[in-house]
Amino acid sequence: MSVTAPKGFVASGVHCGIRKQDRLDLSLVRSVVSATGAGMFTINRMLAAPVIVCREHLELAQPQAIVTNSGVANAATGERGLLDARATAAETARLLGLDVEEVLVLSTGVIGAQLPLSNVISGVREAAAALSVDGGGDSATAIMTTDTHSKEASARGTGFAVGGMAKGSGMIHPQLATMLAVLTTDYPLEPGEAIEFLRPAVDVSFNAISVDGECSTNDTVLLLANGASGVERTPASDEEFALCIRKVCGELAKLIVADGEGATVLAEISVRGAADGAEARAIAERIATSPLVKTALYGHDANWGRIAAAAGSAKFNGGFAQLDPDRLSIVIDGVPVLVEGRPSGDEPALANGHCEIELDLALGDGAARYLTTDLSYDYVKINAEYRT
Repeated sequence: MSVTAPKGFVASGVHCGIRKQDRLDLSLVRSVVSATGAGMFTINRMLAAPVIVCREHLELAQPQAIVTNSGVANAATGERGLLDARATAAETARLLGLDVEEVLVLSTGVIGAQLPLSNVISGVREAAAALSVDGGGDSATAIMTTDTHSKEASARGTGFAVGGMAKGSGMIHPQLATMLAVLTTDYPLEPGEAIEFLRPAVDVSFNAISVDGECSTNDTVLLLANGASGVERTPASDEEFALCIRKVCGELAKLIVADGEGATVLAEISVRGAADGAEARAIAERIATSPLVKTALYGHDANWGRIAAAAGSAKFNGGFAQLDPDRLSIVIDGVPVLVEGRPSGDEPALANGHCEIELDLALGDGAARYLTTDLSYDYVKINAEYRT
């Protein structure tokens, strides 16, 4: 499982004093053989210092190590935040014998708080000494904030593996990435190729989930590939690798949504028959982020009228996505509730913590899927007390 499933990767997780109650709060992942990699980042204009530093480093070198702290996001921290992120990378590089540009830094936690750099530096030193092939679990635990459990996934292809860890529970409505996710593989890739495998996998996984409609300042997905498997690449093996990346991203994305702050229901939304894929996605996203749909899910109320209203108000290209009320059909948990614009009179009982919502617009071949959660009292409580 996790980031040490592929050959040639070691990891660790330690407590450096950022989080209370001796919780692990600093993670380190390293490829022990030369790696290449890529990253995808939030489009939020309030970029956190680690995102800025990661982008700079990826333009200059191939990544070999990733250090992550939890508890403080190092976002909205000005020049000092950038200096702290760079100092973290520099100390990690010194300890691992790397160039500073080969180290990527991630942070997650409270926005606007300064990073306790002395704690982080001490943690980096401890984490470097603790690196091992068995450290993936601790590493995944150390990046958690309001998560109730660590999130790990792996997949094996013919002679190679893909591993991954992620954190995320609130502020989940990604744009190009989601919260924090680190993927590793021993499949051989040339410099510049990783992004071509990462981007499509992120688009259908991390970029198709929502918990609360909030886009974070720190959203990042990183992929390191070191070729330690020694497999010979072919078009068939590339296709298999792409499927493995997509599988790991999909599993991690689903774990994030299922662990949404205060969530009691995981909803899978499928839209087909839209004018095109982009319009299908816009409609699926609108339903997934509708407070009325999400509160109905919390009440186990199959209120398909809210779903229809959300679908009809989906914005697209400066206007609205196409929808014909007389063609629209909606199925909830296998029960048709609206058939070509006419109510069926049937309603499912939503009581098992999982809900499938299917829409058929009967307008074209466009299709999309999205994952979301309900909106509960506990979500408000968790976020009202987040800094206390």
